[in-house]
Amino acid sequence: MTEIRIGVDTGGTFTDFVIALNGVLEVHKIPSTPDDPSRAILDGIQKYLEICPSPFIIHGTTVATNTLLERKGERIALITTKGFEDVLFIGRQIRKDLYSLKGEDRRPLLPQGLCFGLEEHTTAAGKVEKKISDLEFQTILNAIKTKHVKAVAVSFINSYANPTNEKCIRQKLEAAHIPYSLSSEILPEHREYERTVVAAVNAYLMSVISQYLENLEHTLQNVNLRIMQSNEGYISPEVAKAEPIRTALSGPAGGVVGAFHLGKSIGLKRMISFDMGGTSSDVCLIDGKIQRTNESKIGDFPVRLPIIDIHTVGAGGGSIAYVDSGGSLRVGPESAGANPGPACYGKGNLPTVTDANLVLGRLVPEFFLGGKMRIYPERSHRVVKNLAATIDKTPLETASGIIQIANANMEKAIRVISIERGYDPREFALISFGGAGGMHAIDIAANLNLATIIVPKNAGVLSALGLLMADSIKDYSRSILKTAENTTQGEIEKHLFELQEKSARDMKKEGFQQEDIQIAPFLDLRYLGQSYEITLPYQLDKAGRHSFIPAFHKAHQRLYSYHHAERPVEIVNIRLKSIGVAKKIKLKKQRLQQQTPPKQALLKRQPLYYRGKKHQASAYSREHLEPGNRISGPALVVAQESTTFLPPLCSLKVDGLLNLIMGKTVKSDAKP
Repeated sequence: MTEIRIGVDTGGTFTDFVIALNGVLEVHKIPSTPDDPSRAILDGIQKYLEICPSPFIIHGTTVATNTLLERKGERIALITTKGFEDVLFIGRQIRKDLYSLKGEDRRPLLPQGLCFGLEEHTTAAGKVEKKISDLEFQTILNAIKTKHVKAVAVSFINSYANPTNEKCIRQKLEAAHIPYSLSSEILPEHREYERTVVAAVNAYLMSVISQYLENLEHTLQNVNLRIMQSNEGYISPEVAKAEPIRTALSGPAGGVVGAFHLGKSIGLKRMISFDMGGTSSDVCLIDGKIQRTNESKIGDFPVRLPIIDIHTVGAGGGSIAYVDSGGSLRVGPESAGANPGPACYGKGNLPTVTDANLVLGRLVPEFFLGGKMRIYPERSHRVVKNLAATIDKTPLETASGIIQIANANMEKAIRVISIERGYDPREFALISFGGAGGMHAIDIAANLNLATIIVPKNAGVLSALGLLMADSIKDYSRSILKTAENTTQGEIEKHLFELQEKSARDMKKEGFQQEDIQIAPFLDLRYLGQSYEITLPYQLDKAGRHSFIPAFHKAHQRLYSYHHAERPVEIVNIRLKSIGVAKKIKLKKQRLQQQTPPKQALLKRQPLYYRGKKHQASAYSREHLEPGNRISGPALVVAQESTTFLPPLCSLKVDGLLNLIMGKTVKSDAKP
């Protein structure tokens, strides 16, 4: 029987596919279709549907992110406790520019006229002191119906302690056939503003994501479809429709999962994933495990859900270079996207990072995407020359400046997740992937003193491969807000048991048996009086007693360079991570062969410009490289889905998994 598992990652420029056909991998990428992303997906898997009409597909998508950032969601309303209708407009009153005299532009997802208050009250202790009035709710419901609202967010004060009133509203909205988003279901935690934002954002995305997934399911009938979440696991389309906010970083999450499993396969514990695509670059620090955070922001909106700690910058192969009003050369964050794309694609007329690489000889035109996509170098030369004229530089100097600025933007992102959080980047390997990652990895690593750079096999589609490495993961939480000294071990474990029972029911719906489920408990801890928490595993010592307080002091010291051993520690939230362990692709190592690249791998030699000098570079076909091969720069390694640039004074070797292990042979502090 033919078994097919497919990872599909839809990006702003390309849609990537990794197909496991009876254990054998096939990869390819095609231009995305932003007007209807499902069209590119169907084009990419059509022939496999003829072989197996019901393949298992895990899909990573940017639809939720783009909908939120571009504010293209549907009209929503908010029902909250009377007196708190302005919670989304007031926010935390945190100012981005502390010393600016101008008022900040805050644009919630709905107007004040669609924020409705109900006379209800639940105490912080969870006691319902005032129930919902049917008459009052009916008045609000009538108003909502006349305003053509597509979904309703419901967020009552203290509903995390007792969701009874929110559940009452749920029943009434279901009877009225109006989609809803309950804060107590999405984020049952304290902090009214953040909980209300999450409920509102979720409601805002519901119609768009539901329509997208319904179209996809209609197009891909009988397919066993799953959707990647932001928390490193996948969920069913039904859950994604009800809780679309969980897919906000769906695509980038697949890349981190892929990098993590690849690193494990070659014995790495500490690594930084660097995913450079056409529109943006995503970086994530992995220290033995994938780092997650509850303090993410997407656009202007705080999303207090467990999300992979990914830092994104608007620097990709399609990032547009321009001269600002002050006469300085800038790169990004605006991108040429898939349409029109970089100038060399044949439609665009603006210079991009890809065009700069082409001008510098760091791409092989006739083998772009394995020779499947024609590009037009003359267009790149023309747009870069036009830009150069405005800053009184040569085209080569301008192209080099574009690359240098793009690299600086990406280096800054890596500093944010490493140096600024107490990690020394010199202790980490850089795993570079994405369609453009291999073009920039070694210079970025050199400036950060990263000694080892790994460009995986199938680097251009590693995010899609990571989707096939993912498990089904669900996160649960409960706020208790009690000091550790006033909380017994039995009380903590009672809460964990209740969350575990809920996870077991949910995982059963996903098709997992109890023996396939792993549980990881956590606590959100802070010193009494602090505003923010540190999430740590809930562990027991050899005597069976919890030992999280010493671990919290240690973590606080590492993050903030101080701790208070005598200060009370508060347990803010209890968390549970439930993992449904799924079937994964196994990476097979090959024996190391000859040390020199085979003659058949050499494609051509071409001029290449680096640090102001002209070189003759050898271009090699990656699919003809074998384990044990070594190459010295300057060189280009061309694959079907990406190109890797090896500068002069650098070398690489091919390992047993056909990864490229790169590094400097002579240290140089000069700039590219």
